[in-house]
Amino acid sequence: MKTDFFDDGFAVYDNDPLIARWAAAVRPFAEAALQDQANLDRWLVCQGTWFVGVDALETGPNGEAGSTPLSGQVIGDLKQRYPVKQPMHKAQLSVVYPGYPKPRDGESEAAFRYRERRDAAHVDGLHATGVNRRRHLVEHHAYLLGIPITQASSQASPLVIWKGSHKVVQSWLANQFSGLAESDWAGVDLTESYLSIRRQIFESCARIEVPVQPGQAVIMHRHALHGIAPWGATACAESERRMIAYFRPEMAGSLTDWLQLP
Repeated sequence: MKTDFFDDGFAVYDNDPLIARWAAAVRPFAEAALQDQANLDRWLVCQGTWFVGVDALETGPNGEAGSTPLSGQVIGDLKQRYPVKQPMHKAQLSVVYPGYPKPRDGESEAAFRYRERRDAAHVDGLHATGVNRRRHLVEHHAYLLGIPITQASSQASPLVIWKGSHKVVQSWLANQFSGLAESDWAGVDLTESYLSIRRQIFESCARIEVPVQPGQAVIMHRHALHGIAPWGATACAESERRMIAYFRPEMAGSLTDWLQLP
């Protein structure tokens, strides 16, 4: 595993022909997903500028695209480090279009300002649920893996990561769950402290844009604060859309391992 992954909370793997082959093989599945009206009705949001596409790619139980396996150096590194539950989930298809962001249906003015000014920054797995939108630990991903499918300008709404934020979040969660049985973690209301830790990260961690191209892959620590940048003014001439597949497999083993492993 690249050492900058542990230091920074993310790492980019460059120009792997096996990753490039997988990206080319999955593209027809991506195009098919974008032609499915049920998918569009469910996942095309922000006034048509973002296709969220959770589990929208018809990938196989080991991440394969048809007969093309999900393989390459980054996959080997992740398998050695992080045990995951099988089968793997279908990949997310995240597609961003010129003009992102626009307000999402039902989004408050404050929430849209946060999307626009703070890249809708969030930590995966901490969901706001219920009528009162209280935030709890719901999912326990091993890692986040992004594989670009299309060429895109560096200003075409790239992934944004706050460098080193995974260490801040990991320490915060350890404090929140200290002394509790793992079975009780999901019941801990994280809402107010989550807002506070995000503010701390914005003040102390560098905001890094991470544009990637087919053949590359980006891995991100499961505790890293991340989001999507607005579509840049010069991107439209170069890119009609930015398309990335994401895998977030559930980690096998105990929640304590999920919390403590680097």
